[in-house]
Amino acid sequence: RGGGGAMESAAKGGYVLANLAEVVERVLGFLPTKALLRAACVCRLWRECARRTLRTRQRIAWVSALEPGPADNHALVRALARELEKVHVLPQTVLYIADAETFSGHEECHEQKKARKRNSKETALALEKLLPKRCQVLGLVTPGIVVTPMGSSSNQPQEIEEGEAGFALLFPKIDGVKIHTFHFSKDVKNRVFDESKFAEAGLKNNPDLRVVLLFGYNSWKTGATRFLHQIVNPLNEKSIILAGGQVESFTSLTSENNHAQPGDACGVVGLAFSGPQIQSATVLLDQDVADERTAEAAMQRLKAANIPEHNTIGFMFACVGRGYRHYKTKRNMEADAFRKFFPNVPLFGFFGHGEIGCDRIVTGNFVLRECNDIKDDLLHGYTTVMTLIHLGSTK
Repeated sequence: RGGGGAMESAAKGGYVLANLAEVVERVLGFLPTKALLRAACVCRLWRECARRTLRTRQRIAWVSALEPGPADNHALVRALARELEKVHVLPQTVLYIADAETFSGHEECHEQKKARKRNSKETALALEKLLPKRCQVLGLVTPGIVVTPMGSSSNQPQEIEEGEAGFALLFPKIDGVKIHTFHFSKDVKNRVFDESKFAEAGLKNNPDLRVVLLFGYNSWKTGATRFLHQIVNPLNEKSIILAGGQVESFTSLTSENNHAQPGDACGVVGLAFSGPQIQSATVLLDQDVADERTAEAAMQRLKAANIPEHNTIGFMFACVGRGYRHYKTKRNMEADAFRKFFPNVPLFGFFGHGEIGCDRIVTGNFVLRECNDIKDDLLHGYTTVMTLIHLGSTK
C-alpha cells in the first residue's frame, strides 16, 4: 500500500509538471539560464514557460576575473567558463575588457616567474566560443582594468593597474533598449570620412540614441588623432552622451551584421545604446583633481544628475598616468569615491592612453543638457571620465 501511495504521488507530480504552467514556471524560475534552456527541450509546455521566464530576466550580469589563470589561459576565460553555468540571463551583447599585458602574452619574467605564453587571437576565440553564437561581442585589451567583483552590485570596485584581470558585461535583451556594436576603420586612401556610415551604424537619424561608448585603437598610428576627431565631432550633440578612451587594441568584434576584424589600421569601435527610457550622465575629472576632496566633488556633480541607481552601471575611463601614481601612492582613490556616492552601482572600465568625455547630464524628462555653454572638447589626456547608464526599470 505504501508503494502504491508513492506511485500515486509521483503520478500527481507528473501531472502537475506536465500540465500546470504556473507551477512549471515557478520551478523553472530557480534555474540558471543554461539549465533553463536544457529544460526547454522537455516538452512544449516547458518550452513556453522557459521563454516567458527568459523574457523577465532583464538585469545586467557580469563575470569578473581578479586572480591569475594558468600560463596558457587567461583568468577571464576560466572565470567565464565557470560562471556562465550560473548566470540568470541570456546574453545578447557582451563587452569584455582584459589587461593587455597578460591577455596578449607580453608579460615578462619577474622574480623567476614563468613568462605567459599566450596568443591574443586564440584567447579571444576561446572567450567567444563560450558565448551564444548570435551574441554581439566587443572585446578590448587595455593597460589596466576597473572591475567590480562578482556577487553583488554593492561590492567594492577595484582599480587593477598591474597584474592579470578582466571582466565581461552580459547584456540580455531589454524591453525598450537596443544595444549594437559598430566599427569605423581609417581608410588610408581617403582623408575624408564618409559620414553616411554613421547612419548605417545607427548613430545618425536615430532619435532614440542616448549613449555612445567609443574606443579608439592603434592611437600611435599616423593620422589616428585626426580620424578620431572625424568620428567624435559629428556625434558631439546635446542629445547624446559620449564616453570612452584609447585602448591598447581590440580583439573581438562579432555580430550578425558586423564581421570586421582588427587589422593594422587605426580606427574606432564601440557600443551604441538607444531607447527612450535610457538615462545617462558623465563627468570629467581633469588634472586638477588630485586628492580625495576634489575626487569626491566630481562624484557629487555626477550624483546631482539624479540618475536612478536601480538597473544602472557605472563606467570609469582613466589615463594610465592617474591611479596611485597620480594620487601619491594612494590606491583605488577614484573607485572609492564613486562607491561612496553610488554604493549599489557596479563600476567597470580601464586605464588607457587617452579619454573621451565631458560634463554632461540627463534631466528628468530625458532631455540632455550640457553643464556649460561652450562647445565641449571631448578628447583629453591625464583625466578620468566617469559615466552612469540607466537602462530603465526592470520587471
